[in-house]
Amino acid sequence: MSELAGLTAIVTGGASGIGLATATLLAARGARVACLDLNPSVAEPLLGFKADVTDDASIRAGVTAAAEALGGIDIVVNNAGIGAQGSVEDNDDAEWAHVFDVNVQGMVRTTRAALPFLRRSAHAAIVNVSSIAATAGLPQRALYSATKGAVLSLTLAMAADHLREGIRVNCVNPGTADTPWVGRLLAKAADPEAERAALEARQPTGRLVSADEVAAAIAYLAGPLASATTGTSLAVDGGMQGLRPRK
Repeated sequence: MSELAGLTAIVTGGASGIGLATATLLAARGARVACLDLNPSVAEPLLGFKADVTDDASIRAGVTAAAEALGGIDIVVNNAGIGAQGSVEDNDDAEWAHVFDVNVQGMVRTTRAALPFLRRSAHAAIVNVSSIAATAGLPQRALYSATKGAVLSLTLAMAADHLREGIRVNCVNPGTADTPWVGRLLAKAADPEAERAALEARQPTGRLVSADEVAAAIAYLAGPLASATTGTSLAVDGGMQGLRPRK
């Protein structure tokens, strides 16, 4: 497939997990892709640029360097994010500020830096990575859920703000995905196998979502086949949000 031929893309958090799967798929479909990451070690044809989404100067420098190397930016995938566990009383103010800084303000900084380049594009698209946690109440995920709910609302506001500029803005809401981050959480559990089984059972399909499945949804929303789609969220959650199957 080459529907993205001639287009350029940047992916934050693009060196691992969903970010790397997305960058790899975008490149396979013809786009030239730059990964912005704290540890930007990626294989060709991907380009890697060091950038910290919590630092405005760093992300501006990374976005600008990527745009220069790519010859512009048509697609922005705001994927960089971190997790958090616990109820509202389990994380202090500093942790709340930090997770919001990465998960929400990081998208703001990246988009702000990329907008001048997107405005020059004939096919401008932004895809934000939210989560099932934005639309379903999950136990022990108060802080993380709050940030992803903010991402969902931010997506709608951005879509409205930039509609007349021809910049589409959408988001994906993955369910629990089989990524290195989830693997690290499972490793910390008292019984990793039991915890994994519980996470799998929580999704109606009975399994975790793969990074490649989330990447496919992102690639669709980023591409010209979705040119009439903006201000929407696409759930990639194994039916977790909408289905209530009988056991």
